[in-house]
Amino acid sequence: MFNALRRWFGGSRGGADDWAAVADWAKRCDYRFARSIDGSGFVIEGGPAQTAWRLEWGASQRHYFSGAELRVRGEVGRTGELQMLVIARELMRLLEQQVFDESTEGTETRVDDTLPEEMRWLVLYPKLPRTELGPLRDAFGALSNFPRAAQSWLDAALVKQLDLAPSWLPEPLPLVLMMQRGRLTLRCALPQPDVVALRAALALFGAALTAARRVADEIGQGKIGAGRPTAWGPPSALPPADDAAR
Repeated sequence: MFNALRRWFGGSRGGADDWAAVADWAKRCDYRFARSIDGSGFVIEGGPAQTAWRLEWGASQRHYFSGAELRVRGEVGRTGELQMLVIARELMRLLEQQVFDESTEGTETRVDDTLPEEMRWLVLYPKLPRTELGPLRDAFGALSNFPRAAQSWLDAALVKQLDLAPSWLPEPLPLVLMMQRGRLTLRCALPQPDVVALRAALALFGAALTAARRVADEIGQGKIGAGRPTAWGPPSALPPADDAAR
């Protein structure tokens, strides 16, 4: 399963010479650009103090992406126990199957706590029904540990940016957008870090950050998610490989 994921969402990395245009773009935007110590990637930092972000391109930190990965991180602020995830539907299906296979190995049913959190969330939390995903229903899945939080997160601005993802990412979409412990992270497999893709990733991240902060405020005010966040369920709660019938 790991090999299939890596072949699907992998790719070769470009050389340092390919980053000249990226470095020039960052300079024009007053962003800080720096190559990694080993020369295999780079970091860009920018944004005003209240919405500062850090973009990294280099070796993947997730087993399901081989080759190069783009990451963008930023602080949402005080979010309590709020956790949210938007993930490409094909990637979600493959990761669900992997979690299911690993959880039922041998004679005991278990969920490996060494798996990335986004994979464990596929077991923990109910997914937003396709009927509530609108134009994203075929390309993405979404979930949260608070009732209605994921639906509120997917406002018009974020839906628009997600709908544009196929224009700058390879198919099937290798994208994960997750919020936890007050931090928002965008991950995607990106073999070549060209300026068009980086600008699009930042636009998507900015829309997701703004919407996540709004959702956190709404929860703090008791407007959504009045109940306790969803907790771990029994092994029988493992989801099927696809929720198309839901």
